[in-house]
Amino acid sequence: MSTNVLRTADGWWVVLGDRAVPVDTKAATTADLLADRAAVREAALSGEAGTPVADLVALSPVTTPCRVVAQMVNYRSHARDSGFTGDIPPAFFRKASGSVSGPGEAVARPPHVKFLDYEIELGLVMGAPLPIGTVVEERDLPSYVAGLVITNDISARDVQLTRTQFYESKSYPTFTPTGPHLALLEPEDFAHLLDLRLRLSVNGDLRQDRTLADMIVRPAQALTLLARFQTLDPGDLLLTGTPGGTALKAPPKAVEKIGALLPPAVKWKAFFKSQAKNPHYLRHGDAMTATIATPDGRIDLGEQRTPVTDAN
Repeated sequence: MSTNVLRTADGWWVVLGDRAVPVDTKAATTADLLADRAAVREAALSGEAGTPVADLVALSPVTTPCRVVAQMVNYRSHARDSGFTGDIPPAFFRKASGSVSGPGEAVARPPHVKFLDYEIELGLVMGAPLPIGTVVEERDLPSYVAGLVITNDISARDVQLTRTQFYESKSYPTFTPTGPHLALLEPEDFAHLLDLRLRLSVNGDLRQDRTLADMIVRPAQALTLLARFQTLDPGDLLLTGTPGGTALKAPPKAVEKIGALLPPAVKWKAFFKSQAKNPHYLRHGDAMTATIATPDGRIDLGEQRTPVTDAN
C-alpha cells in the first residue's frame, strides 16, 4: 500500500487517516526525503496518536527549485475537445518551478489575463535519476518514480493561444497547485495506476472526470520519450496531461475553416469575443476541488481545495 506524506512549515508528516505523525528527518527538500524513506517507514509504524490533519496547513510536497515538465494533449477526451483527429505526436513543455504552490493557496489571476483555465493532472515525482537515453519499461517504473501528487496546470489561454507561448501562459506564480499528499508507492502499487480517477469541480460543478485508461502516452513510454533529450533527478515533477472538460474547447469545424481565412488579429479577436460568453473560465471567488484516487482507496492523493483570486 502507498504511504501518504504531507509537508508543512514545521516539516514532514505521514498521514494515517485523519491524523498525521511527524517524520523524524532533517530532509529540507523532496529529494532529501526520498533518500530517507526509512524515517518515513518508522513514522508510519510508530503508533503515535499524531496530530489532526485538519489542524495542519499543507504546503506543496514537491519542493522547489526543481524541473517541472508537462505532457501536451495526452488524454483522448482532451484531444477530442481540442479538435485533434488521427494520431497525436507526443509533446512536452516546461513550466517554471516558481509556479508550484500549495494545495490550499489561492491561484492569482494576473490583471492582463482574461481567460484562466484549469487542468487537473497526475504528477509523477521522480525518485531516481533519469539519464539521457534511458528506456523505461512498465516493470521499471518503480525504479524511477517514487510517488504521485495532484497537480493543476493552470493556463492563461489568451497568452497561450495568441502568442503560441506555453511557458509564459502556464508559469505565473501559483499556476501549479500541488498536493496535498505525496503518495509514496510500493512496487505492487504501480499495477493499479490505470484505475486512478481524476476529478475536478469548480464551485461544486464537476468539470473533469476520467481515469488514466484515457491516457494516450502512459508513464513508462512518456519517460522513455522524455529521456531522448531531457534528464530528470529525484524530486523533479512530470505532469502527465489532463482529461477533457477544460473551459477551452475547439470551435466547430465550419467556424475553424472560416477563421483560417482571416488575418490573425481579426481571427483571435473574433475567437475571444465568443469565448467571453463561456462561463467555465475561472473568475475571482471561484473554488476548485480536485481529487485523484483508485476506487478501492489503495492510492488516494487527498483533496486539493484551491480558491481563485485576482492578483494585485
